[in-house]
Amino acid sequence: MDEAVGAEQPAVVGADAVRKIVENLALVVRAPEETLRLVVLCVAAEGHLIIEDFPGVGKTMLTKALARSVDCSFSRLQFTPDLLPSDITGVNVFNQKENEFEFRPGPVFANFLLVDEINRASPKTQAALLECMQENQVTVDGVTYELARPFLVMATQNPIEYEGTYPLPEAQLDRFTLRVEIGYPPLAEEARMLTEQTSDPPLDSLRPVATAEDVRGLIAEAADVFVEESVNRYVVALLRHTRSDGRLYLGASPRSGIALLRVAKARALADGRSFVSPDDVKACAEPVLAHRLIVAPEARASGLAGGDLVREALEHTPVPV
Repeated sequence: MDEAVGAEQPAVVGADAVRKIVENLALVVRAPEETLRLVVLCVAAEGHLIIEDFPGVGKTMLTKALARSVDCSFSRLQFTPDLLPSDITGVNVFNQKENEFEFRPGPVFANFLLVDEINRASPKTQAALLECMQENQVTVDGVTYELARPFLVMATQNPIEYEGTYPLPEAQLDRFTLRVEIGYPPLAEEARMLTEQTSDPPLDSLRPVATAEDVRGLIAEAADVFVEESVNRYVVALLRHTRSDGRLYLGASPRSGIALLRVAKARALADGRSFVSPDDVKACAEPVLAHRLIVAPEARASGLAGGDLVREALEHTPVPV
């Protein structure tokens, strides 16, 4: 009996940590609770987040609120066409006093990195994020530097402005664990937001509710959540359904399956469970998979999007009992 209680305790602690961070975000951002929860699940899954929505709905504010909710180092990059890769990773500078080169770390050396309007920088600059997002390290002039953990890239982009932008290539999109949208708030919430933001902005007084050590513990607890073999096969079946869909030019990659399972584990932990259920996979499938799929031109012309095909894959893939 005591062993069973001990086994459940980490899940309860993890669920409490997720709830506290979500509640803290809700003090600042008027967004659906499930959206805020997905953002925190991305942290617990040790992933990276892309927020794509219309201008002025609070994308940057959400990322700042997340950084302030967790007592970690934070840096921000405003992506522009003239930004260079070294502006992100850092550069070796000659020290005349010591008569040698020394490395000056770039903004990427932080726990939380906000990349605002990621699609406004050139592909060469965007590619500077690939190594750090996948391998938690940066290589400059042949020397590799490890990044501190937790490490989370939070990127924003505007889906309706294409002038002067460089769409993210598939290799980079595939490294983002989740894509979320905020949307416009309900009338009452928007009216309340106007009052708050024009008198005493809540972001200015937001206090941390977790530490870097808490987040590392949350990540470890999520990784320990049990996954039955049938659930693994269910995830693979979903991926293979997208690969065999003739309306998709490119289906979901094995990396996307790993991301889906990690987020499903984090969701199970947030619900206070020590095991993953098929419902966890179904709930996370669209935000994890939709942005990775490339819809064929004919299907796109008929109005289909990645999210539609993910939902269809869920409907046609048998759920393990």
